[in-house]
Amino acid sequence: MTNRQNKRVVITGLGAVTPIGNNLTEYWSGLLQGRNGVGAITLFDASQHACQIAAEVKNFDPHQYLDKKEAKRMDRFAQFAVCASKQAIADADFVIDELNAERVGVLIGTGVGGLRVMEEQNENLLTKGPRKVSPFTIPMMISNMAAGLTAIHTGAKGPNSCTVTACAAGSHAIGDAFRLVQRGYATAMLCGGAEAAVTPLSFAGFCSAKALSTRNDDPAHASRPFDRDRDGFVMGEGSGILLLEELEHALARGAKIYAEIVGYGMTCDAYHMTSPVPGGQGAARAMELALADAELSPEQVDYINAHGTSTQANDSTETEAIKKVLGESSAKIVVSSTKSMTGHLLGGSGGIEAVAVAMAIANDRVPPTINLANPDPKCDLDYIPHTSRQRQVDVALSNSFGFGGHNVTLAFKKYG
Repeated sequence: MTNRQNKRVVITGLGAVTPIGNNLTEYWSGLLQGRNGVGAITLFDASQHACQIAAEVKNFDPHQYLDKKEAKRMDRFAQFAVCASKQAIADADFVIDELNAERVGVLIGTGVGGLRVMEEQNENLLTKGPRKVSPFTIPMMISNMAAGLTAIHTGAKGPNSCTVTACAAGSHAIGDAFRLVQRGYATAMLCGGAEAAVTPLSFAGFCSAKALSTRNDDPAHASRPFDRDRDGFVMGEGSGILLLEELEHALARGAKIYAEIVGYGMTCDAYHMTSPVPGGQGAARAMELALADAELSPEQVDYINAHGTSTQANDSTETEAIKKVLGESSAKIVVSSTKSMTGHLLGGSGGIEAVAVAMAIANDRVPPTINLANPDPKCDLDYIPHTSRQRQVDVALSNSFGFGGHNVTLAFKKYG
């Protein structure tokens, strides 16, 4: 029988494929430099769309990690996930073999999955007929394939699942993976999020909803969380993956430890399909639950990686929620939105943001919020404008909120 006594869970490997760098070193360097990942869309002809900018992954070569035949049978979001997962395993110097495979699992979230393949094959159906639809359409399109293919390409035979909770999916995946290791159902878990939704249909839908920035003539300053002049989010793509490992196992093999994951809170607004509940009660409860789970007080929080989407409703509501939870301590902490640089990866955002938090804790360096030129009076916290900051980070939170009212907060702590 597996011992169900709660175990400590640490982060020993990180992988990242992002709009500002295609591996951990490039991504972290980009964050600290305040690198802008937003530009004109190249993945499709966006000339007829109201929004013509995105934070695309650049110079991505899946063949560094996959042979051509394998890569061709994967949607872009799954390619990102498999590549970032292989990076995390290598970073952790972790070996999956017949001795431990059944104790190593995968949990990767996504918001929309293989949307590009679905759009392309639907076009084939309409213009060429059903016989011209690829036999790989369904296995390339379905959302769980990032997790399934990652297991196939790494040999991980343990718990395997996929969260599909819009922009909270990556953080839900990390939280659920944390629970599996904490409760003894797995020794290690690859977890995070992946997304590749820079497609014509995706943009048409978000544009119709007036959710995207239309600052097409100034993409470098389009994603501007907490700024008075923000006009919508900027779509991003990519994947962020963490290797979570049971502490005693990590110590026994001499693994390096970036940080410890100590708390997980999730709630629902039960209010509206797309808008957060006024006052941010759902987001506040997620933060409170994560802190309670971690047995931490609000005064102990040093840094929050905010959901910070650069939309009118989110940024002010999240600020209100943070102040509600942290009280007087909210004046002393630092908050940043790395979406100002990477854009919003939807279901992939929680993954790359958790990677950023782990690196902030490991390096005592906090990435900035770029483009914060004219702070919104309703957003009055220390958002680390423009330039990264050296700061002791012992406790950090990462927030993710999604359509449908999903709220997730993850709590991290310096190991020691």
